[in-house]
Amino acid sequence: MRRMIGMLLATLCVAGSLSAQKAEALLDKAAAAYEKSNGIQATFAANVRHEKTGVAESFEGTIRMKGNKFALVTPDMRTWYNGSTQWTYMVRSKEVNLSTPTGDELESTNPLTLLRTYKKKFTASYIGASTAGNGRMADDVALTPRGRSDIARVEVQLERSTSLPARLTVTMKNGMRSVIRISRMQTGVNPPDKTFTFNRADYPGVTEIDLR
Repeated sequence: MRRMIGMLLATLCVAGSLSAQKAEALLDKAAAAYEKSNGIQATFAANVRHEKTGVAESFEGTIRMKGNKFALVTPDMRTWYNGSTQWTYMVRSKEVNLSTPTGDELESTNPLTLLRTYKKKFTASYIGASTAGNGRMADDVALTPRGRSDIARVEVQLERSTSLPARLTVTMKNGMRSVIRISRMQTGVNPPDKTFTFNRADYPGVTEIDLR
């Protein structure tokens, strides 16, 4: 009996190691595809739900990325990140908050940053093959934090033809769950650096709140 249990545990360890290797290979390929993209622009639909309260909202948006910078546009909010400073503009209140976001904050605001940073804090595992919303074949990978984090789990669906994400699901420890479905991904956009910096002239009468 002990020998059988030992063999079973050994088999599970090997399977887990192979799962991690496959997941990391897929994520590394995705990271390489992103680095070679020379900037991307994506259109997405998001559903955010708080599992404990049942409160949910859905919205659409666009994002531009290049390197570690991004500019995010949704109906209620605009966010710019230039690699060090983040500006978050609230449409209704006409306020913009300046901050220096932590890694967790960046990953919850823009989960696509995980393509470049996952090795530092997450353990990857392969979930299995799937079909993306556009009907193309894909693979699903799970990311679990190795240390303290506000994130409980991230699932990434990667299209086989492009190696880029088609869907991301982020579950936070506070019960918040976000599902982001990317409907269109353009590469080679090469946005200028000013794309990722808040321009006060475009928002007359805005109130700036420095949280740094």
